[in-house]
Amino acid sequence: METKKTLRFRPDGTFKIVQFTDVHWQESDEADAKTKQVMEQVLDVEKPDFVMFTGDVIFSCMDSDGNATCSDPLRSLREAVASVVERHIPWSLVFGNHDSEFNITRQALMEEAMRLPYSLCEAGPTDIAGVGNYVMPVWSKNKDKDEEAALLYGIDSGEYSDHPLVGGYAWIKQNQIQWYIEQSQAWQAKCNGATLPALAFFHIPLPEYQMMWQRATCYGQKQEDICAPYVQSGLFTAMLEQGDVMATFCGHDHINDFYGKYYGIGLYYGRATGHNTYGRDGMLRGARVISLTEGERQIQSWLRLGDGSLITEQPQHLPEQ
Repeated sequence: METKKTLRFRPDGTFKIVQFTDVHWQESDEADAKTKQVMEQVLDVEKPDFVMFTGDVIFSCMDSDGNATCSDPLRSLREAVASVVERHIPWSLVFGNHDSEFNITRQALMEEAMRLPYSLCEAGPTDIAGVGNYVMPVWSKNKDKDEEAALLYGIDSGEYSDHPLVGGYAWIKQNQIQWYIEQSQAWQAKCNGATLPALAFFHIPLPEYQMMWQRATCYGQKQEDICAPYVQSGLFTAMLEQGDVMATFCGHDHINDFYGKYYGIGLYYGRATGHNTYGRDGMLRGARVISLTEGERQIQSWLRLGDGSLITEQPQHLPEQ
């Protein structure tokens, strides 16, 4: 049985992605069972062409008693993605800050992810920061031409700052940004100067998410601080200058689900998926759904919740300054 699938636009020219984020799978306990129900409900209603996990797929940490929250992180990873694999849907992931905090490495998790059916995961270059920096092409609906029509970037946003003067969360490093620029330029050259529409997925929001909330019209909920890195490393500027990335998608902040446009680039939060982590009363777990149309430099997006309900209109937030 063929378990590695090529991503391709549907005959009607559309391509649908489900973004699961902050699944926080642990030991297949009661909370994880609820998470699985959320995922299965979303998948069965939306029937996506591709699923992207944007970090904290598992919660591999140490609890207050000194015990591992995932006694077997590789098993937890397999269980976390099982609902997607069972439906034969191509999928991929980027890591968050909790995936490899204790008892496992990113390398080992990625090796396992790459072995699983329908996985499009890649470890990426070993000479740049992170594990899981890679590009996935989406092919044209026209099989006669057999050409790429869009790109999906996965970028490892790291864990925590390793700089002695800077606390908080990690930032996407300069060598990752240079890698992105080189990839973008190479794809443009391959396509005879054309810029393919692209999306980028990572876990920790960029500082520009905070700037957008303050300065632009946004839609959705901001129920907690935006936990971005304390420094701007330049990925947003690189995307702006390259002109290919239409929108970025992150997680990390479980009770934020807003989106907007900042200098023409859409910045989106997902909707937190997992029950084995904090949330907010009345804010149901679910997923963000993204729809591309071949040949168009725009997207449509909505939220599908674990009870099957649909959110297409989110509350407006006007600029603060």
